[in-house]
Amino acid sequence: MKVDLYTQSGEVKGQVDLPKEIFEVKFNADLIHQALVRQQANARDNIAHTKTKGNVSGGGKKPYRQKGTGRARQGSSRSPLWKGGGVVFGPLNERNFSKMMPKKQRRQALFSALSEKARQNAVFCLESFEAEKPSAKSFNEMMKKLPIKKDALFVIPEKDGKVILSARNIKNAKTILPGYLNIEDLRKYEKLVFLKDSVEKLTSTFLK
Repeated sequence: MKVDLYTQSGEVKGQVDLPKEIFEVKFNADLIHQALVRQQANARDNIAHTKTKGNVSGGGKKPYRQKGTGRARQGSSRSPLWKGGGVVFGPLNERNFSKMMPKKQRRQALFSALSEKARQNAVFCLESFEAEKPSAKSFNEMMKKLPIKKDALFVIPEKDGKVILSARNIKNAKTILPGYLNIEDLRKYEKLVFLKDSVEKLTSTFLK
């Protein structure tokens, strides 16, 4: 599969070949959904936590005598039936939400999502981003010249301070290394832009 190669000024300079093993894979919605659920579950921060009657303070003394009051017997004012008492069956931060998925399935799900992006003509390449220093203004102006209507995920071959810092404060752009491509970001961003050498780096990461 071939995609257009754009310059920073928005001109089409040529085309780039995308590896068919990654960008021409059959769409598998079930596998992509499974990978997405796994990613979101593993990123979940479990902070909800309630105290049972054994964890709340107080309640050491019996509220009133066992018999003769006409009321139901009570052993502690920290009972779930009392105000300020413990909580029954409440959420605990000890719960583990993480999910497992075989490496081959995770990669196949990623390839399927990348292939779907390519079939939707949402993938193209960028020759380079040149700037004297990190500049959000220059990066935003470049995005306006490229075929980007909404937002874009920029795949860079290696950590580049100019590109990363320039795109950091732009809400409709994100930079990512090839090895960190994931279902969540592919779902979130409309366009996928590979900078020079990113496709080769992607191939060496996942196919070798």
